[in-house]
Amino acid sequence: MSTRLPSVLVVDENAVRAAIIEAGLREAGHENVTIVADVRGIAGEIAILEPDVIVIGLENPNRDMLENVFQLSRAVKRPIAMFVDRSDRDSMEAAINAGVSAYVVDGLKRERVKPILDMAISRFNAYSRLERELEDARGALQSRKIIDRAKGFLMRSRGLSEDAAYALLRKTAMNQNRKIGEVAESLVLAAEMLGDRDGSND
Repeated sequence: MSTRLPSVLVVDENAVRAAIIEAGLREAGHENVTIVADVRGIAGEIAILEPDVIVIGLENPNRDMLENVFQLSRAVKRPIAMFVDRSDRDSMEAAINAGVSAYVVDGLKRERVKPILDMAISRFNAYSRLERELEDARGALQSRKIIDRAKGFLMRSRGLSEDAAYALLRKTAMNQNRKIGEVAESLVLAAEMLGDRDGSND
């Protein structure tokens, strides 16, 4: 069973450059390729077409053009590959910082389109995975802080040891079929309402 290749939206006002990109994609087996000439209003096109990947071709992008692309990159949460005829280091760094997954200067050849597209998808997926892991780590840290505060409250109010306070939180979570962090948060909120704002056990 063959894997479906991602759908691609090509945005390029230069018909020759767009044709090279399209030819490279078609040769690589991409059947769902849409060409759009005007970058203005592209967000609407993306909402309608819902492409998996976006390829943008620009001749000599000015700062306004690049800023529009960067805003797009941050908004659509999809791999974006850019082919530009001319650029400078600042523009390239700004593109990468904005989330453009591949930024290729003066390197547009039909046979290079597919590997560059693959690289853009791979980089985007790796970056998205790192973002998720970072968000999970932040959530875990926040949850741990709340659990520590809840333990502190139980230790003071019930005279429990730290281990016993944690065991009580865990047992309550199991009985209520909730996460221990949720139980701890409820306890901390209740403690704050009762005027015990020092939820730490420092």
